[in-house]
Amino acid sequence: MEDRIHVLKTILGELGIECARGIEERVDIQFSALERLHKNIADDDLFIKLVIANAVVSYQLSGSGERWWCEFSRYFSRNPPEDILDAYTHFLPASRTNRRLIPAKLRRLEKLVSFIRTEEFDAYYENMVKFRNDLARALTARKDAKTIVFAVKMFGYAMRIVSHKFVPYPMEIDIPRDSRIERYTKKFTDENPIKFWRRISEEVCIPPLHIDSVLWPVLGWPVLCDREKLRLKSACENADMVLIIADL
Repeated sequence: MEDRIHVLKTILGELGIECARGIEERVDIQFSALERLHKNIADDDLFIKLVIANAVVSYQLSGSGERWWCEFSRYFSRNPPEDILDAYTHFLPASRTNRRLIPAKLRRLEKLVSFIRTEEFDAYYENMVKFRNDLARALTARKDAKTIVFAVKMFGYAMRIVSHKFVPYPMEIDIPRDSRIERYTKKFTDENPIKFWRRISEEVCIPPLHIDSVLWPVLGWPVLCDREKLRLKSACENADMVLIIADL
């Protein structure tokens, strides 16, 4: 396993944060969905608030995450809301990809309402640890909860689109822990996945949320078709090294 870990670290170190950024902006369908939404509603403040709201209810989906975010983008492109909570009372029951636990998700959005009244989004983008901490407090959730960490990632996407400025994710924010990450981590260690990736992150100098972006194309898609491989190669000149990660 130590040899495998060494190869993993060598590949990640070679790829670097710019490869992760390329994958996020040119391969991740969720990023594309946000770009389309931003163009269609032409309201930066509303756009950011919608992204945060959608992120905190992105769990126990009835379809893939990519389909969910595309559905979200289409719906709110056509129906820009005046009241986000009210909009979700109509959107979720009609959704094809997020039909489960609707009452719990609406209660979570009720808690979120006062938080997204803030005008500090620019400051939060420069300090995403504070964003995570304040969001977790507003939702009475753990700071390392999967949806909280995921919300940080999507907030970063939204701010990148609005500001045309790239701010790397903080080293202090861990990789989202899900079944995909847990299975893959077992190839290397029986250690807690969060602790393992935190250590790898420090050793290769790539924040965990950006490592998640590198892993997603090869772990999120069981088989990459030619079109997806082309997208990956256009995003990262060392794309072949990304593909090797899946076979470690």
